[in-house]
Amino acid sequence: MSHPKPLPPTPERATNCGPATPSAAVSVAAPAALPAAATAAPSAIAWPGAARQAAFEAWLAPLAATHGLRPESLRPASADASFRRYLRIDRAAGGSCIVMDAPPELEDCRPFVRVQALMAAAGLRVPQILAWDEADGFMLLSDLGAHTLIEALAPAAPAAAQGWYLQAVEVLIEWQKASRPGVLPAYDEALLRRELALFPDWYLVRHRGIQLDEAQQNTLARAFDAIVAHSLAAPSVFVHRDFMPRNLMLPTREGEPLGVLDFQDAVYGPITYDIASLLRDAFISWDEEFVIDITVRYWEKARRAGLLGAASASGWGADFGDFYRSVEWMGLQRHLKVAGIFARLTLRDGKPKYLADAPRFIAYIRATASRYRELAPLLRLLDQIEGVQEQSGWAFGRVS
Repeated sequence: MSHPKPLPPTPERATNCGPATPSAAVSVAAPAALPAAATAAPSAIAWPGAARQAAFEAWLAPLAATHGLRPESLRPASADASFRRYLRIDRAAGGSCIVMDAPPELEDCRPFVRVQALMAAAGLRVPQILAWDEADGFMLLSDLGAHTLIEALAPAAPAAAQGWYLQAVEVLIEWQKASRPGVLPAYDEALLRRELALFPDWYLVRHRGIQLDEAQQNTLARAFDAIVAHSLAAPSVFVHRDFMPRNLMLPTREGEPLGVLDFQDAVYGPITYDIASLLRDAFISWDEEFVIDITVRYWEKARRAGLLGAASASGWGADFGDFYRSVEWMGLQRHLKVAGIFARLTLRDGKPKYLADAPRFIAYIRATASRYRELAPLLRLLDQIEGVQEQSGWAFGRVS
């Protein structure tokens, strides 16, 4: 899981290695793209060793001539949770490109290339691959801009955010309409369980220092069994696997769709996953009224697009209440996984900033677990782990 987070932008916000395109207002359904900031002085690029720097410079030299690049303008473009990093480089004629630096011993770029082709064929706005050195892990990409969707959002202003989220839903539907089996890795039971195991292995044991006793392990195992069963009941589509505002780029001109980044981990799996990712986000939270509003609009579009058609014959997804319940259960799998990933990023990879958002995920987990009798033991376990005082009195809500 990786989350590119752009650094301060530059005025060259081109969608490809061509002349810069000035920002314009987008459709009435969404606010205008954010204005570009003043030019920042290029930052020195640190390399892990002289050999990699030399390999990069040798790779870039002919590309600089071909694409009119200015090597002296090279600077960081984004921070990332993986071992990849992204650099921005200006063109002499205006505009900019993105360089991906992905050491091949740490990152495999082939999934990125494969999924980029699938998304481009589906009509999504994704970076174009202009050059790729597979052996050394360097890639030259078109630049989708410097502003992510999350920069245009404010939890206190859901009405202003609605247009953006509806645009994101349109992008998601187009991606899912292109789905076909046998192309991407399966989001199967084995993968779902490996991801769930990150929660006890990294969040509980290594981060919190908690050793579960046998009863607690059994509670967690039963909860995981139920989560996997609910997840696998959904029909399968192409799954971005990190479809959230920090990975969606704002339009740079009128009529342009949101851009999509960080798609290299895409799989073929539950249709509920990406909509859960979008609305139960790692870095921004919304009231349930807003979440339900966007989810029901997505559900209606997915049904009209035939994405639920095959399963609807057996009743799956025909009722929005049932569909929303399935989204919640799928989101629960993601929340448990991400809490573990954020702990791993801190303890293994030396990136502690992500763990600061772990309480948001624990809150998501507790909110979902509190709704369903099946998950009551999981909620009690979480309360023990987090030191939450059990509430007395009556609570009314949906139960399964």
